[in-house]
Amino acid sequence: MRLELLLAGHARRTPDKPAASFGNNRISYGELYQGSLRVAAGLRGLGVKAGDRVIGYLPNGIEFIELMFATFHLGATLVPVNTRLTAKELAYFAQDSQAQVLCVDSSSLAALDAVADAFKGMRWVVTGTPRADQVPFATLREHALEDLPDIPLQYCEDCMVIYTSGTTGRPKGAIITMANFIIMHAHLNALDWGVTADDIFLVTTPMAHRTGMARMMNALCIGATLVVMDRFDPVHAIELIEREKVTALGMVPTIARMLLPHLEGQAHRCASLRHIIVTGEAFPVEVKKAVMRLLPQVQLHSFFAMTEVGAVTSLGHDEQFTHPASVGRVTPGVEVKLVDDSGKRVAVGEAGELLVRTGAPGSFLTMRGYYQRPEETAKAIVDGWVHTGDMARMDEDGYMYIVDRKKDMVLSGGFNIYTKEVEQVLLEHSAVLDAAVVGVPDAIFGESVTAFVEVRPGATLDAETLIEHCRERIAGYKKPKHVFFVDSLPRNALGKVLKAPLREQAAQSVAQAANA
Repeated sequence: MRLELLLAGHARRTPDKPAASFGNNRISYGELYQGSLRVAAGLRGLGVKAGDRVIGYLPNGIEFIELMFATFHLGATLVPVNTRLTAKELAYFAQDSQAQVLCVDSSSLAALDAVADAFKGMRWVVTGTPRADQVPFATLREHALEDLPDIPLQYCEDCMVIYTSGTTGRPKGAIITMANFIIMHAHLNALDWGVTADDIFLVTTPMAHRTGMARMMNALCIGATLVVMDRFDPVHAIELIEREKVTALGMVPTIARMLLPHLEGQAHRCASLRHIIVTGEAFPVEVKKAVMRLLPQVQLHSFFAMTEVGAVTSLGHDEQFTHPASVGRVTPGVEVKLVDDSGKRVAVGEAGELLVRTGAPGSFLTMRGYYQRPEETAKAIVDGWVHTGDMARMDEDGYMYIVDRKKDMVLSGGFNIYTKEVEQVLLEHSAVLDAAVVGVPDAIFGESVTAFVEVRPGATLDAETLIEHCRERIAGYKKPKHVFFVDSLPRNALGKVLKAPLREQAAQSVAQAANA
């Protein structure tokens, strides 16, 4: 089964039903299907064929969805790139993916001039106002409908190359298949959450990012309606929920924190909400409780997922409070095992690296591999098991807890210290807005725990108070030895904290203090 065939089916059954809206722009399923066919014909006229890569570096809009389905019609592969990423990063993706077509908005053209050499040989398709040598996206829509060529049948049909965030090195392109999307977003998510074609989904993040992509796929695969924000604003979000009668809200916990102050006194405007779907980071209990106090009619759904393996676990509404620190239990059909450095399964309650398998790579939830990286694919996928690099533990009831990234573990005095555990304790302090923990060289213990902390506006906090807070909650060897207060933590374009520069900053500061 292919994604464009799901769209075709909805267009036949409910051609006039709203498929998506962006501000005042709305498009029905019939219009979206016809538009995507015309764009596909336009791309074909540019020479795009099955197996080619097409980059979508576009802001949230109808054009992004039309481009996506157009590539599917041709058997081509979309490379979605978040427009929050820089021109230099885009240039890297373009060269690494060996793309044939670059689709961008005219607002990005000036920034791309500095790296224009990276796009030599590519055809440029531009939304907005293109330059003389570029193809207007609007002209693709003007192509007459035509019979598109049959797509070669493959066991695993590739549809996207999604680049990992690159927090630990150069980003790698994960090859995502039709099956990866259809099985998770059209079947597993719908069964798990109880969403249907009657739901109206609000997307609060860039569609080119995996979180926004997932909610878009949820809606369009099951024939629901999608409402998309061009950029998140809590006031506008509440207005949209009320006006569009949104029933399912997709977000990351940061957005929940931003929404809460605005929901006070006007939660009644969000009475249509029935589902809040959260992923991307740990969902703090105090935030969950605040959401439920204001929106008691809502069901909370959270899950743990990665680009390479899809949704591994999920946590139901009631479980949000009975097992608040857990990422949930394993998704039906997914195999997991936790192993030590020798590859041996660890005992219940012990931490080990998380390995995930869902049949042959690409056939269910796990990626087919990394684009043009056979050696790295072979290291990452062994006998079908994807080595995630995450450290996790499982309790006797099957609830999983992510304790750290394997590479972020601090080894101090022979003890393994999982930075995520320390970060969660720091976040329990009322004055802490956000925190990141890294290890720095220590002459006696090998490494020592160092915390970088953002303090809430208006609050005051000192290092000794925070260290004492940790001492009361975790073992002494886990508490931070060094605490640095910062205005903001360094993050990449997807919002993930970059720990490499923090390690460098901590090492320099600690060394200078020792030599003072």
